[in-house]
Amino acid sequence: MSDHPGSNASSAPARPGTPAVRTRRFNISLVWIVPIVAALVGLSMLVHKSLSAGPEISISFQTAEGLEANKTQVKYKNVVIGKVTSIALSKNRSKVIAKVELDQSAESFTAADSMFWVVRPRIGAGGVSGVDTLLSGAFIGADAGQEEKRKKSFVGLETPPPVTYGQKGKRFTLRTDDLGSLDVGSPVYYRRIEVGQVISYKLSENGKGVDVRIFVNAPNDQFVTTDSRFWNASGVDVTLGANGLKVNTESISSILAGGIAFVEPKYSPNAKPADENASYQLFADQDTALAPPDGDPYYMRMRFDQTLRGLALNAPVEFLGVNFGRVVSMDLDYDEQKKTFSTVVGVVIYPARLGKVHQQLEKLSGADESRAGYLIGAFVQHGLRAQARSGNLLTGQLYISMDFIPNAKPVAFDATARPLEIPTVPGGLDKLQEQLQRVVEKISKLPIDAIANNLNGSLTEMQKTLQNVNGKVLPEMRDTLEQTKKTLTSANDSFAEDSPQRLQLGQAMDEVQRTARSVRVLTDFLSRHPEALIRGRLKDNQPDAYKSSTSSSREPESEVQP
Repeated sequence: MSDHPGSNASSAPARPGTPAVRTRRFNISLVWIVPIVAALVGLSMLVHKSLSAGPEISISFQTAEGLEANKTQVKYKNVVIGKVTSIALSKNRSKVIAKVELDQSAESFTAADSMFWVVRPRIGAGGVSGVDTLLSGAFIGADAGQEEKRKKSFVGLETPPPVTYGQKGKRFTLRTDDLGSLDVGSPVYYRRIEVGQVISYKLSENGKGVDVRIFVNAPNDQFVTTDSRFWNASGVDVTLGANGLKVNTESISSILAGGIAFVEPKYSPNAKPADENASYQLFADQDTALAPPDGDPYYMRMRFDQTLRGLALNAPVEFLGVNFGRVVSMDLDYDEQKKTFSTVVGVVIYPARLGKVHQQLEKLSGADESRAGYLIGAFVQHGLRAQARSGNLLTGQLYISMDFIPNAKPVAFDATARPLEIPTVPGGLDKLQEQLQRVVEKISKLPIDAIANNLNGSLTEMQKTLQNVNGKVLPEMRDTLEQTKKTLTSANDSFAEDSPQRLQLGQAMDEVQRTARSVRVLTDFLSRHPEALIRGRLKDNQPDAYKSSTSSSREPESEVQP
């Protein structure tokens, strides 16, 4: 018997009456191989997913329109970087919270300044966007931020941002009194070429204006200089004023969606490129934006004793045809002595607009306000007057003209008064109206009723005369014309080429011609020989001397038939 009975029990002979015990090997069925492999694959995928899983963030929106859990994707430049896992209402039910699971490669989209928005079909100032979502469905657009600070909760944008994906360029701020027709996405033009767009706007801190933020794309942002001028180029600028009719527009898109234009003035060639976030003023139109600097303003008053209907605020003030100011106020005043009303017009002038003339005047006055008053007083003595003239006959709008009037009546001028008051004279149109008024008054004094009665009587008599003419004179005249016609017909028949009357008339005319010739010969003979009236006709035997003396001056004897 062996020391290790268990080691070789199978080889030991069985005892009689004891059943044999057979040891079996451990075997696995092939049926379990497939579940085991599937479990291993699933475990590996789970491990891979847990290792490659990205951050999970939450984005709040005003509505969940177009969003679906486990279906809506998050895209950057149309590349999927995450997926919405769940959608739920916030605690106060004012917003919708979308849980988003980002890919591990999208870690940068957790920056604090990252932006998220829902891409849907939209029609805006920049055109139509999101058309591809009509077939594929809405998705969440994303734009990575630049800050190092990270966070997991974001507020989604209701509209796509105008500048995304790290677009290069510069941002600038424009200050204006009102927004007008501008909107986010309105284009920005440089020399009528679109170079940027409006990205946002808000009220200024004091609430008295609007701050408009624009973005100019690179490399065109270099054309924004320190002296660039911006103006509102929205719609069609139609101005019908004292200066006439003006129509100006930038492009068709600016008519529909508004726009801003800018350019640097020609008188500033040394301007440098502007820094980002620089501030500028947004002017109302191009003429105002590109006008030279106005310099210091001066306030003056003018008193008019005439009606000023058609004169409006901001109407131009001209000096010898040069626009150098505008009307800022109009007040009605009462003169107790004359018992009349007058209109006091306040104007602001900018002498710097006169150019070299302003420099010469500054030399004369020495930039002293009191001396400037005396200088203007000297101009008043030489006929400087203000007139309200018609700038547009179609609209009747007026403007103020300062000019030297010949033979102007002397007026008192206070050079020390503040503000200065420039004397006025009636305008040419007012003088014409006064003349027309005097003509109308003279016409009104005429006895119109008596003239009308006399004219009516004359017309009645004329009507009777015409009836008499039509009833008696015209029929008799018609008979006379018929008789005249018959006479002319007979005369035409008498003077026909083959008529006897014409032959007899021709013979008579020949006889008259011969008779006239004989009388002429006789007259010539008597003028040479008046003695023939006494002596009679000479005989043939008269002396040859007499014949020779007379033969040279008379016609042949045969032609004379005394």
